[in-house]
Amino acid sequence: MKKRALVICPGRGTYNATELGYLKTHHAAREDVIAAVDAVRGEMGQLTVSQLDGADKYTPSVHMTGDNASALIYACAMADFAAIDREEFDIVAVTGNSMGWYLALACAGIVDLAGGARLVNNMGGIMHQHGAGGQIVWSICDDNWNIQKDKLLFINNLMHESSSISEVSIYISIRLGGMIVFAADEAGLKWLMERLPKDDRFPLRLMHHAAFHSLLLNHIVPMARSDNPLSDFGVGEIPAIDGQGRIWSPRAFNRDAIYAYTLGGQLTDSYDFTRAVQVAAAEFAPDTVIVLGPGTTLGAPIVQALIASGWRGLSGKADFQARQQDEPILISMGMAEQRAWALS
Repeated sequence: MKKRALVICPGRGTYNATELGYLKTHHAAREDVIAAVDAVRGEMGQLTVSQLDGADKYTPSVHMTGDNASALIYACAMADFAAIDREEFDIVAVTGNSMGWYLALACAGIVDLAGGARLVNNMGGIMHQHGAGGQIVWSICDDNWNIQKDKLLFINNLMHESSSISEVSIYISIRLGGMIVFAADEAGLKWLMERLPKDDRFPLRLMHHAAFHSLLLNHIVPMARSDNPLSDFGVGEIPAIDGQGRIWSPRAFNRDAIYAYTLGGQLTDSYDFTRAVQVAAAEFAPDTVIVLGPGTTLGAPIVQALIASGWRGLSGKADFQARQQDEPILISMGMAEQRAWALS
């Protein structure tokens, strides 16, 4: 019997120096996927993902910028998606983190491979050229990956305090399992770095990131709709869960509505990845969660979201690690030792 799989797509920041050569190493046989993305890039006179992935060395000023990183991540993730063993896994739903929503649309068949490549490339370019502000990550969980209520209360108080200060603009950008991602203007970023308690490596300013999922990107909406036509959106083949936890079931949604969300609220409203994971797990009862590559940073937030909802009685990091030894709850295709579990 096939295992029921929830597929989760990565967001920005997942193609780093350790991922250089990901396509060349893992997907030399996936010429159709890579060629589709290369064609979109070639038409725009941009470096292709083949050239970027095949570079001799990783250059942050090249590989980490939105216009290049987005296309690289899309190509890697879609090649991973195509490589999943469909005899072993029945993919029951897809979701993604932040930019991963665009990837989820492609995995779900709501946009086709080329349409997804255009969407990701267009949005990466727009954000690179016109993005404003930035993001800061702060941890809200303990060492056993349980959410700390006192930190949630601290954030509520912090947001209330910031709302009364006219000189700063601060928003909750992403609810990311055991982390909160803030979006802010430059004054707000400085204010947050001064007020957020220091803990291990947090708070962490994300480089090359704009104030995604906040009102600071209102000006992006008309550009996004101008560059990405409604005609690229279809009826879908697999249920997709968005950043508000809504389920878009195949042939059961309005194209205008999903277009309006993708190039509207998804850009300017908070993205609740935690809720997306929890809804997908509760509604589609997967046996396994498969996280597409590149990168390995999304595994912990996914498990933290599942712990927070008590999915299948999951109680903490130690409990997850023990269960993972017996039968994998989570398969991260960005991890060499795990990706083989998902492949045909």
